[in-house]
Amino acid sequence: MQHRYFKIYKPYGYLSQFITNERPRKKKKLLGELGNFPEETMSVGRLDQDSEGLLFLTTDGKASAEVTGNKIEKEYYVQVDGQITQEAIEKIQLGVEISINGKSYKTLPCEAFILDERPEFPERAKKIRDERHGPTSWISITLVEGKFRQVKKMTAAVGFPTLRLVRVRIGNEKLDKMNAGEVIELSAFSY
Repeated sequence: MQHRYFKIYKPYGYLSQFITNERPRKKKKLLGELGNFPEETMSVGRLDQDSEGLLFLTTDGKASAEVTGNKIEKEYYVQVDGQITQEAIEKIQLGVEISINGKSYKTLPCEAFILDERPEFPERAKKIRDERHGPTSWISITLVEGKFRQVKKMTAAVGFPTLRLVRVRIGNEKLDKMNAGEVIELSAFSY
């Protein structure tokens, strides 16, 4: 069987899955609505419903396991509430205590820095509060691990809650100038 590989810009409001076992109270937006994918397609890793950005899809389970392991870097651009300090960035870099399934967990050391300029992304479906409610800042966080809502928990742990989270890179593959909902078929993943 010839495996297929896709990179997509997961838009805000979509679940990182193709089917849902939930009883639909209201219709959930699923990845299958973004393109015509082979039946065995799975998402590689996840992004929360309210997170956006680069997501891989594939029919290749082995490639999926390699990407979700703790060796491949994932970079996120994060808009946080407030003007983040260098001290907070240094705490994130060293690792912070967060809660995973009710247990305390210290995140692995990672790369983090303040972005000098606001990154350009497509307008989000749900507006983020505007500057009248106080300043915001953008940071980059690069991880090799991926615990449940980890980036959001990390920024909250240092006093700067996440307002918007966009994954911009997985390994060597970048989001670049893709539009929300755009799908690009690849010959393989570059990581």
